[in-house]
Amino acid sequence: MVDTFLFDLDGTLLPLEMDEFIRIYFSEMGKALSDLIEPKRLAENIWAATRSMVANLEPKTNEAVFMEAFAGLIGGDLSVYRSRFDAFYEGPFLKAKAAVVDQPMIRKSVALLKEKGYELVIATNPIFPKQAILRRIEWAGFSPEDFSYISSYEHNHYCKPQLQFYQEVLADTGKKPEDCMMVGNDVEEDLIAGQLGIETFLITNYLIQKPGTNIVCDCQGDYDAFYRFVTSLPEIGFKGA
Repeated sequence: MVDTFLFDLDGTLLPLEMDEFIRIYFSEMGKALSDLIEPKRLAENIWAATRSMVANLEPKTNEAVFMEAFAGLIGGDLSVYRSRFDAFYEGPFLKAKAAVVDQPMIRKSVALLKEKGYELVIATNPIFPKQAILRRIEWAGFSPEDFSYISSYEHNHYCKPQLQFYQEVLADTGKKPEDCMMVGNDVEEDLIAGQLGIETFLITNYLIQKPGTNIVCDCQGDYDAFYRFVTSLPEIGFKGA
């Protein structure tokens, strides 16, 4: 029986226009580090290091994989970049909030799940530092304390769509696949959880689907449909648990 909901963040718990988010993100990052590296080259290097993270299957943290790949591309003092990245996520990164779209129904759904006693987990693709993930949780109208587990690139060793990511989340939370439902908007990255026996709900408002990719999930619908689904669920614990 499902007692735990695994939530994707961007496009699911955090409704946002992804193209605009990426535009602001790289524009502000480029300006913040312009004295160290040309903005276009910085963006290319970040994308390349991110691809290294996504492809990695070794038991290294995503942070270690990213930094190792990034260091090989820049040929400079990595410690300087680390410091600048930290400052960026505490300052200019906040402008990316402009890409967020207000969507009260997902907040209502999460509040109702909590009231009914379900455990809530953030299973966002851990390609960002935790400080950036915590910011985006707040932008979505939630508190980090609402969730028993939050994936991040400092902690996790694999990325979506690798099955190892979901296996790690299960191991870290002490859950079995049949205990969980994955809720996300990305056909490839989120629905792959179903291969482990995790139930899946595809949120369609900000659907990400590569051409030729088939949708295979247990449930799907927009934010209103997800709220109706949550309404139909039984209470499984004390209110506020």
